[in-house]
Amino acid sequence: MLQKLTDSLATHKWFWYTILGALALVFAAWGAYGIVNLNFGTSNYAATANGVTISLQQAQNAWLRAQQQLEKAYGGNLPSALRKHLQGEVLEELIRDTLISARTEQLGYRVSEADLIQAIRAEPAFQVAGHYSAQAAADVLAESGLSLAQFERELKSQLRRNQLIEGIRASDFLTPIEVQRSQSLHNEQRDVQYLQFPASRYADKAPVSAQQIQAYYQAHQAEYLIPESVTLHYAQLTLAQVRASEQISDATLQALYQKQINRFVVPERREASHILIPFGKDPQAALAQAEHILKLARSGANFAALAKQYSQDPGSARNGGNLGWIGRHGFVKPFTQALFAIPKVGDIVGPVKSPYGYHIIRLDAIQPGHTRTFAEVKPELVAQLSRSRATSRFGRIEDRLQNAIDQPGVSLASLAKQYGLTTGQIPLFLRGTGAQPLGAAPAVQSLVFGSAAIAPGSIGGPVILDNDRLVLVKVVARHGPQVKPLAEVSQSISAAIRAQRAEQAALAAAQAAKQQLAAGKRFAEVASALKMKAAPLKFIGRDDPSVPTAISQLVFAAPKPQSGPVIEAKPLAGDGGAVLLVVSAVRIAPQLNPLMDRSRLAQELRADADGDVMAYITQMRATAKVRKNPNAFQ
Repeated sequence: MLQKLTDSLATHKWFWYTILGALALVFAAWGAYGIVNLNFGTSNYAATANGVTISLQQAQNAWLRAQQQLEKAYGGNLPSALRKHLQGEVLEELIRDTLISARTEQLGYRVSEADLIQAIRAEPAFQVAGHYSAQAAADVLAESGLSLAQFERELKSQLRRNQLIEGIRASDFLTPIEVQRSQSLHNEQRDVQYLQFPASRYADKAPVSAQQIQAYYQAHQAEYLIPESVTLHYAQLTLAQVRASEQISDATLQALYQKQINRFVVPERREASHILIPFGKDPQAALAQAEHILKLARSGANFAALAKQYSQDPGSARNGGNLGWIGRHGFVKPFTQALFAIPKVGDIVGPVKSPYGYHIIRLDAIQPGHTRTFAEVKPELVAQLSRSRATSRFGRIEDRLQNAIDQPGVSLASLAKQYGLTTGQIPLFLRGTGAQPLGAAPAVQSLVFGSAAIAPGSIGGPVILDNDRLVLVKVVARHGPQVKPLAEVSQSISAAIRAQRAEQAALAAAQAAKQQLAAGKRFAEVASALKMKAAPLKFIGRDDPSVPTAISQLVFAAPKPQSGPVIEAKPLAGDGGAVLLVVSAVRIAPQLNPLMDRSRLAQELRADADGDVMAYITQMRATAKVRKNPNAFQ
């Protein structure tokens, strides 16, 4: 769970920006880069970036704002290891913001008061019913712990950064000639005929000699290399173990139920059908039509038939106007107000005016509001409370283990016994791939193979694995990289040699067929002599699903035919066979959907632009002179 949240924050950058500030205006790269000096003469600041100071208060305020959202996402508590990681990301984000802001100042980017006011009024969080609300703005800022002056300063800085980033994005463009060239390449088709030579057709059972196996083994040592490894003893604790030991009384659950009872209120819902008449060019005519349909419906005409005949709501008209179950906030306000004011099932009201036109509404059923009973929600409460308690206890155990491993005389066995950890041994935990039951475990890899690897006999950790496991490890022995014994791999080498023979034979057959075509034989004759079925001659596009991708790539990698067909025999990726292909002509297919072509180009251009922004910010951070205070959040 911990690792999952960490990965989510590291990859879903836009989510992270909404946590750090009020607006998500910056697109930045993650990671700690650049020159970092952790030696401080004083500790009255969190960091400096190219001489610009980031104060302790800035860092702590940013963390407080992030912490509120993170604790909600995590369920009330952040384990210390994850907390430290996220605090580091908060500081990194402040450093990047500082560097970008300084850069925008140097480059002369400015934000006018009019632009600032416009941005404030356009902020969705400050709007009610689509309009700016000063009260809503005040409430949001208060909840975020920001004063108006602070918000304006941050917003100005963000708007300047946005100007820079949009400028970088705007530098990615295509000239009309480039657009035409790209569209021509995308729409290019080639007239091709091909024969496929599968390697399986040329497999043989000839024995592989010991000398051949030895020679292959010597030439491919890297393929049979066992990387550096360690023998590990480990002790682990899962969140599920902790949760299973939680004992929760009915009295505690009853108290939680009463405290959260508003969560369990199921509001009234109503099932409705409607007929929609849009305003069109003549709202008065639309109103007259709606009133006419209302009279028909109230006079006993079949409502479903009227909906199918008159309603302009394509989603519901085919279903006789039925909209299903609706809550008080499920549709536009005029509609729901009218629906929930209908006194009894079967009544029809209208015309009700909404932004979409005039509605004739029939109430089909009522599902009264009610509060779910304690018995109904008890399993949810148990799950909620056990998860919350287990998460908190899991974090406390992690903290205690962190302190305990440095105590003199402590052993892995004593820690496992004291904290209820399960123990095990891994004879060979490999660099890069690890071993079960820990898996690849990058965090453990860093502990045992990294630049600050633990010494044999010492305990490392705790580290978080698989989202909800903490692990302690002890290195019992280290083993250098070594090549697997020949006896262990001789069978796989024999198989590899046979596969290689088959591939070479398939390619030789394709090359022989190519020579026959070059000598004047017809394609059908060559295929017939080989007792193979040739693919029909046809024009194919780059993404033609009827042609294997590996073959299509070779077709479009071949030279364009000039004075005659292009004939090629090539090894084929995938099954290890080969292919004989003849490219006879090239043409540009007509644009069937110019809008789709433009959309594809726009997406590619957008991706390139985003990559340029990421590269710009990464380079700026990598070349910056940064000093960090390791105690910034203490």
